[in-house]
Amino acid sequence: MGKKYRNPPIVEAFCEFRFEPGEPWDMAVPGLVYGKIRDSFPIRRQGKAFEVSVAAGPGGVEQQVLTTDRMQFLREDEKALIQVGPNLLAVNHLKPYPTWQEFVPLIRQGLEAYLSAANPRGIQRIGLRYINRIELPGERVELADYFEFRPFVGERLPQDYGPFIVGIQIPFEGSRDALRLQLASAAPETPDAIAVMLDLDYFLVRAGGVSQDEVFEWIEIAHAHVEEVFEACITDRLRKMFGEVTEK
Repeated sequence: MGKKYRNPPIVEAFCEFRFEPGEPWDMAVPGLVYGKIRDSFPIRRQGKAFEVSVAAGPGGVEQQVLTTDRMQFLREDEKALIQVGPNLLAVNHLKPYPTWQEFVPLIRQGLEAYLSAANPRGIQRIGLRYINRIELPGERVELADYFEFRPFVGERLPQDYGPFIVGIQIPFEGSRDALRLQLASAAPETPDAIAVMLDLDYFLVRAGGVSQDEVFEWIEIAHAHVEEVFEACITDRLRKMFGEVTEK
């Protein structure tokens, strides 16, 4: 992201659209979408998504977990998929992530198929999200050696700490958009290592702030900001670990 790496840390990238319904949801829409993309995404699968909502109730803050059904259409290698649900489209790519120039056509293919099948009234939300998993060698690691964005622990606090999570939300484009940035510890897959997840979630804040004709202009802007923030989060030591490719 931003620069080119031989071993990029991306484990999943996805672009999600939520739409204003034009008509009551038609259960035939997923089948119509599949008919348009089946040559590239031949595998069909029923999936579920979990969404957490938080609201104030009589007893205080209440949390609800909602389950929604989605149809998933997967490429033969199962590394890329298109998900369709009521007023929702998501285009995912798992590791190994290709270039941005290869990912964008998949987003375009899925969006064009959905718009043709569902004819939504407008777009409520767009999100472009990159999830990175990074393993650092050693049982004890100085995060400052690898990250410009990390937990701050004051001098009067113990400097040895275990699992952590830190996050901020940054406004962009005159607060039309925002990027939710999070760094959290994770379970390592190799012995004598520390693992962290660096999650960058860029999304449209203002519902209806982008028309269907402006979608890919928005997506390019979103990707540029994600790249900038990712590079601002890491140090040259991590770039060396990722195998930065320098232009000659």
